[in-house]
Amino acid sequence: MATDFYKLLGVSQSASQEELKKAYRKRARELHPDANPNNPEAEEQFKELSRAYEVLSDQNTRARYDQFGEAGISGGGRGNGAGGDPFGGGGFGSIFDAFFGGDSPFGGGGGQRQTAGPQRGPDLETQLKIEFAQAVFGCTSAVTIRTAVRCDDCSATGAAAGTSVTTCSDCGGSGQIRRTRQSILGQMVTASPCGKCRGAGQRIETPCATCHGEGRVTREQTHSVEIPAGIATGQTMRVTSRGGVGPRGGEAGDLYVHIEVGDHEMYRREENDLITEVKVSISQAALGAEFVLATLDGDETLVVPAGVQHGNEFVLKGRGVPSLNQGGRARNQVRGDLRVQIAVFIPKKLNTRERELLEELAKLRGESFSAQESRVKSKIKSAFS
Repeated sequence: MATDFYKLLGVSQSASQEELKKAYRKRARELHPDANPNNPEAEEQFKELSRAYEVLSDQNTRARYDQFGEAGISGGGRGNGAGGDPFGGGGFGSIFDAFFGGDSPFGGGGGQRQTAGPQRGPDLETQLKIEFAQAVFGCTSAVTIRTAVRCDDCSATGAAAGTSVTTCSDCGGSGQIRRTRQSILGQMVTASPCGKCRGAGQRIETPCATCHGEGRVTREQTHSVEIPAGIATGQTMRVTSRGGVGPRGGEAGDLYVHIEVGDHEMYRREENDLITEVKVSISQAALGAEFVLATLDGDETLVVPAGVQHGNEFVLKGRGVPSLNQGGRARNQVRGDLRVQIAVFIPKKLNTRERELLEELAKLRGESFSAQESRVKSKIKSAFS
């Protein structure tokens, strides 16, 4: 039974290219071989998903598929390979593309195979954990990823030293094979990727021994990333041209950095406000006190007035988190507030003298400890209420 590519991706037939891309990324992350080691079923589903996206992400192949089904794209796409090669019989190049080219779950091509010239490299994703204060004030952080970089031995051409890239004789450098056929509607011209050069428009007779003709190799790369002030956990930064490079001189994709912010021992964040708790004793709450509060901007003196109640809140204006929409580290950047919440601390154990003093205070204030006295006072109060 033929596979419905739209159902495979979980979208409707009217889905936009952006909806296709989002659906593909989500499913590809779930089925990627790295996430499902030693799982042949997931690997097969991943290949089917990649083929479906490759067909539907290109307007020409999508139109043929919508009109004729799989028969309209027969022979196209790497998922329909021959023999025992799980990557469609393309050898090393196809394997490389499966992880760094059009089949990447993070973008980087899809339908670009039908245009001549170097293909754009894949977008990449990584996770970066930063400290709480770094998120508040911004920072520069290093991100290390394993990705495709240009091959220096062949200057990214893919051709061995002393040789050069030649124009494909089958497609004349266009990367496409055009066929004309007669139909009841007249002549119909169809274009499909050139099988000889795989849509590149060029041929390499003697591939570079280092990159095997790809013009790129895999290597760890470290990039400096500017983290803006006010960023929060779950937000993603797009760093342009820091993804994998495309084959044979193709431009690099983008790097998406997902941010995770660590916890702070004193503060928590609510939108752009910082919240902390200051514990005060009974006597401090009754008599008032001054505290030195260690804010993220430096020490501040907090004056707690006499009679402060548990749960009272004091606000230090402009000592919170900068608004990310204001951008950068500008001096006029709008910041949230620092909210200090008072927690009156009740001791669980008292020594003899402490107890005597509290009992004396209770007597002076007419406060009772006996349930009988409380009932009598309650009745008197209700009688006169």
